[in-house]
Amino acid sequence: MAAKKVLKTIGKVFSFIGIFLVILVITLYLTVQLFVNGPSSSARELFVTTILETGQLKFLASLVLNEQEINDIVSKNSLKDLDSEVDTDLIDIPVSSFENKELVEIHDIVGNNFAGKMMIVNDPSKISLATTYPWGEYGEELDKLVTKNKAIAGVNGGLYKSDANKGGRPLGVTVSNGEIQDISLGYTGLYLIGFDTDNILRIISLEGKNKAQVEQIVKDEHIRDAIAFQEEASDKNNHFVKLIVNGEKRELNGLGSGANPRTAIGQRKDGSVLFLVTDGRGKNGHLGATASDLIEIMEEWGAVNAANLDGGSSSTMYYKDRYLMTSVTFYYSNSSWRLPTAFIVKEEN
Repeated sequence: MAAKKVLKTIGKVFSFIGIFLVILVITLYLTVQLFVNGPSSSARELFVTTILETGQLKFLASLVLNEQEINDIVSKNSLKDLDSEVDTDLIDIPVSSFENKELVEIHDIVGNNFAGKMMIVNDPSKISLATTYPWGEYGEELDKLVTKNKAIAGVNGGLYKSDANKGGRPLGVTVSNGEIQDISLGYTGLYLIGFDTDNILRIISLEGKNKAQVEQIVKDEHIRDAIAFQEEASDKNNHFVKLIVNGEKRELNGLGSGANPRTAIGQRKDGSVLFLVTDGRGKNGHLGATASDLIEIMEEWGAVNAANLDGGSSSTMYYKDRYLMTSVTFYYSNSSWRLPTAFIVKEEN
């Protein structure tokens, strides 16, 4: 009799869980329907483009829209091509420009649907790329990458394999202190983003390049520290790279992208570097920043060149032993996702 009661109780528990899951699925479906088929076309487009940029929730868009409808929305909120290459002559870094300035400045950024931090690094020579090379299955949280390299600040870096928050392997190209640590090609629209030996921020397309050609680019352009990010827009991804090149803002269709947590990098005429990290996906009640937001902020803060880095749950900023911006998931309120690379700032080279 006791065994029957236990089995009956277990059956009731599983029945309750099943009913709860059904209600949850129905609620989720109705919520998606409300956004997609509601009275506001702008809300519909923002919802779809935002969902497409997430790692695990892309399927929600296809629950209520077909492939053509999704692609039409993406096309209406995309970035136009910006073919200009970085003109290094536009960046003039005076040797004595850093003597009377703090190495790092932190400023609050507030937008319509996001909050963020702007880190200004006045001496670009103090920025380098920390990595977990030689690569293993797991990367490291940003605070560990910063502290083990005796740095004072850092932000997340480039494209990487992020399955199950392992973060052990970067994708594209990784260069640290002039050493090529990884070349993983075969991804659409790859760009190298990083610094040459003159401390100038470079944004270089790797589209169509093979391994030998990438190695030659790193050598010829004297790249010292760099990662890769991806320029690709479809129903599977919605990545973008160039924001401003040679003072020219990238033109947009609509908002240019969905709204999500973001990490971006820029450089001003005097060589100082801008690192921008914003929240989103419900963090602090915010949806996130769009491509339009990033471009406007970078222009406002004087960027001659600027690029988008890896965002979403990877977006994070660390400074002087604490996280200023963290991953959006609640269990990383004072940490970050595991990362294979991060741009860090050292007080000494």
